[in-house]
Amino acid sequence: MPKSARDVPPPLELLCLKALWSLQQGRVKDVQAIVSQTRPLAYTTIMTVLDRLVHKGKLTRQKVGRAFLYSPQTPRDEMRRAAIRELVDGYFDGSEEQLIAFLRGAGHAAAAAVGGAPASVGEDDARSDTGLR
Repeated sequence: MPKSARDVPPPLELLCLKALWSLQQGRVKDVQAIVSQTRPLAYTTIMTVLDRLVHKGKLTRQKVGRAFLYSPQTPRDEMRRAAIRELVDGYFDGSEEQLIAFLRGAGHAAAAAVGGAPASVGEDDARSDTGLR
């Protein structure tokens, strides 16, 4: 049985999506300007990645003059949910409770390593009620 396409894009596609989420819409040159701050890539590379994202349904594009204007079709939060779902399914047998238990345990281990008291999930809520942050 063939493996289905991942909902979570690979790193370079995600970098281009992040640029477009911040722009809301943009041309290849606009995306390249943002991406090049962390990873200098050729115009044609960005163009290829954006085209791939259009074919995957993650972006839309419309012709404006001689260039295409790209817009995100997939909201950032939807992509975040897909990434977390993939993490939970792949590493925690689909159990969100196992993920939370792991994160709580990781917090204890990290705090012990630096000699501090661990912050458990939900303590941020208590701190915000008292004005501490």
